[in-house]
Amino acid sequence: MLGYSLAFSAGGVAASWALVSPRFAGSLALGAALEAMNFRALFGYWRRALLGGERERWTRFASFGLRLVVLAAAIWAALEYGAHPVGLLLGLSVVVPAVVLAAWRARPAPDPTAPALAADDPSWNAWDPWLARERELEDDEVEP
Repeated sequence: MLGYSLAFSAGGVAASWALVSPRFAGSLALGAALEAMNFRALFGYWRRALLGGERERWTRFASFGLRLVVLAAAIWAALEYGAHPVGLLLGLSVVVPAVVLAAWRARPAPDPTAPALAADDPSWNAWDPWLARERELEDDEVEP
């Protein structure tokens, strides 16, 4: 996943260097670096929290909060020293398409032998896809 993020960041920095300005490209690179460190720390935090570890719960919570404080301080310092705000924002956000692409590529293969309802099966009317649960049918919808 971090490889996709690096590829997207490098492409964005190269394009913004040529098309926008070096300040914008530097801000995008800085934002991408901050987000890579932040994501790596978040990944380590959840690995320790879910797989267990020798640390106590309050220590894990403190490390989660410390990550956010350090990120906020780095963003504030970058803006104070003249980073382009839009470039910094784009750099911080480049991890999102990388996560979506990595999740899409890691999806399980569809099983062609999995049981499925026929397209005209009446039980499709009993399912509410927006709430992901069965709904109560009205009197006129119930088939005799």
